[in-house]
Parts: sequence; C-alpha cells; structure tokens
Amino acid sequence: MALSLLGLGLGAVVGLILALAGAGGGILAVPLLVFGLHLTMMQAAPVGLIAVGAASAFGAVLGLREGLVRYRAAALIGCTGMLLAPVGVRLARVIPNAPLMVAFSVVLAWVAFRMFRQARLAAAGRPQPAHAQSQLPCVLNPTEGRLIWTLPCAWVLAATGVVSGILSGLLGVGGGFVIVPSLSRYTNLATRSIFATSLAVIALVSIGGVGAAAWQGTIAWDLAGPFALGAIVALVAGRWVAARLAGARLQQAFAVTSGAVSLVLLARGMGWITA
Repeated sequence: MALSLLGLGLGAVVGLILALAGAGGGILAVPLLVFGLHLTMMQAAPVGLIAVGAASAFGAVLGLREGLVRYRAAALIGCTGMLLAPVGVRLARVIPNAPLMVAFSVVLAWVAFRMFRQARLAAAGRPQPAHAQSQLPCVLNPTEGRLIWTLPCAWVLAATGVVSGILSGLLGVGGGFVIVPSLSRYTNLATRSIFATSLAVIALVSIGGVGAAAWQGTIAWDLAGPFALGAIVALVAGRWVAARLAGARLQQAFAVTSGAVSLVLLARGMGWITA
C-alpha cells in the first residue's frame, strides 16, 4: 500500500513535469522510479513508459480535437516505432543494469543541454536557426494544409520511428526528445502541430514497448497502475498551472535539474555511489 501511494505521488511529479516542460519532460520518469522506488533500469523502463504513454495519449486526443495532429505522419513514425520497441525491450533484458544506467544518463544529459540552449534563445528573444523550406524533405501543401508525401519524407519519418522505438523499449522514454527535433528540422509544421503530433507518436510507440514488456513479464503492475494514474491526473491539473508559469526560465530550471540527475545516474552506473 505504501509503495502504491509513493508510486502515485511520483507519477504526479511526472505528470506535472510533462505539463510544465512539454515534450521531453517524461524522461525523468525512469530516474524517479530508480531513486524513489529503488527499481532496476529493466523494471523502471516499462513502468515509466506506461505513464508517459498514457499521458501522451490524453494530450494527443486533445490535439486531434483541435486539428493539430498530422495523423498520417504520426501513424508512420508510430507504427515503425511500435515494431522496433520490442527490440529495445529485448536489449534491456540482455544489457546489465549499470551500462543501461550510464546510457540513460548520457541521453538525459543531451536532452538537458538541448532544452537549456532552446530556453536561453527564447529568453533572449532570438529564434532558432530556420532551415530553408526548399531543402526540407517534408513540407505542407499550402492549399490543403497536409504534408506532401515524397520518398525522402517517408524515409525521414520512418528513421525517426526507428530511433524513438528502440530508445523507448530500451530506456523507457517516450521519445519526444527525438521526435520533436526531427519534425522541427525536416518539416515546416507549426510548433503546436509538432508537439501534438509528437504526443500521438509517443502514445503509439509506447504500445509496442509496453506490449513487449508485458509479454516477457517484466512489468510491475502494482506500481505501474498508480504511477500512470498519478501522471494523468497531475497532467490535467498541470495544464492550468502551465498556462500561468510555463516559460523559458522554467524550461531552463528543468534542464538544470535534468543535468544534475544525469550526473547522479552516471555516478551510480559507474559504481561511484551506491545509495
């Protein structure tokens, strides 16, 4: 009972982070499970993925209602990711806990660096470098508002699905930190559409990872349920808070926190600390 309540509380933290930090915020789900509930990486990954996937599905539904989700692009990336997520789950069963923790710390540090850089540019009022639309593989049809499908566009989106799928199964992350930069770099979608489409992809990819983990019997359902419930409830409440607090400085604070957590994970994975 105590573990379930603790899982509910930690899930609420994840949901609030997702609401305030946006795409990539769910990457702290696994560290919270590792340090808060003392799970191994193999145990924490599917539990974190359930929570992030459920919260993303909720956000994707809202995006669909607003017409922001590019559902064909989301389907291609998501279905590719679903097929590759079981590969990541299988790798997580083979790779020892310590190397997995080190790998996760590296990914988290990269996310923290990228988010801090973006937030600093936003705080200074400087837009990020834009890519010439003539060089983009995926562009919108100006009359229909839909992506123009070409072979290069399909390859880019499928490759995004491959990377996000493997990382989702291996590390229990939703993959937003891969999907959002890819859509930003290779398409001319608006920012809100990129985030909404990313949430739809994360929800789909999570199905593959969670399904594979469930098939292999590696999910602690007694913890996953409360953790996911806490994330969803806090996400709903956090949307109200985010409208008043979210901003560049908050993004920077989240990035610094993520960087600090990555260092602790690295130290633990290398055996420098055991607590």
